[in-house]
Order: sequence, then structure tokens, then C-alpha cells
Amino acid sequence: MSLVFRRQSNAGFLWVALLSAGAITSALVLQHVFDVQPCPWCVLLRLIFIALGIVGIIGWLVQGQRLLRIFTALLALALALCGVATGLYLHLVASHSSSCDFTLADKIVMALGLDHSLPMVFKVGASCDAAVALVLGVPSALWAVALSVASIVVAVKALRR
Repeated sequence: MSLVFRRQSNAGFLWVALLSAGAITSALVLQHVFDVQPCPWCVLLRLIFIALGIVGIIGWLVQGQRLLRIFTALLALALALCGVATGLYLHLVASHSSSCDFTLADKIVMALGLDHSLPMVFKVGASCDAAVALVLGVPSALWAVALSVASIVVAVKALRR
């Protein structure tokens, strides 16, 4: 099976990877520079964007076979839908709750053990109502939703080709 590299035709996936890297970078700056500690839902969003960024890089680099293109686009679509759901839940529900212990996000983070293996990125440090951060006047959860929607557009375009 030979894989063909087509970078120009997959520029949308490169944008997904770059925007995901930007989202992770801004989250880490908020945490380590401005001391806005993440809640479990924030950490789950980080995990989703790291995975989406990796899929974006793969989608940008390797699109030689139709099946691989479809698989990459479907995976990006699934992750982006998870990003929309997580971001909306964080903004509409979790950020208004004083406790988000033992929610789905907390269980996923604890089960993966990433909070122990890479605590600078994945350690939960705040409750959901205390983790609300504004970036350019917009809650960070809504920025996550916007990035996820943009990723959905890229994935759908890739599926239509």
C-alpha cells in the first residue's frame, strides 16, 4: 500500500491542527501564566483538541487512499462533535455548577491517568464555576465550540471530495 502526500489539497486539515495547537497553547497560558486552573471539562477539551490536532496532521499529510481519507475525516468529525458537545456542556451547564466532581469528564480524565502522567497539562485544579475564562471577552468554552464547528466544516468537505 503506497501513501501519497498531498499537502495543498488538504490545507483544511492543517488549519485544524494549527487551531487545535493554538487552543492548547492558550489553555496552558491561561493556566500557567494567569493562574486560571482547569476543571475536568476543561481538561477533557484539552484531550479532545490534542487528538483533533493529531488527526489534523495525519489528514494533512497522508491522503493517498480513499478509505484512509474517509477514516481520517470521520475521526475528525467525531472528535469535533465531541468538542462541540463538551464546550456547550461546559458553558451552559458545568460553569454554573459549584462542583463537577465525578461527572463524565472527571471519570474519563481519572480513567486515562493523564492527570498523573502529565499533570502540567491534564491535572484538574478547579471546580467548573471557578474555571470560567474570557479570551477577548468571549468564554473559552465558546471558543472551543467555534473551533470544533470549523473542524466539522473541514471534515465534511473532506468527506465530500
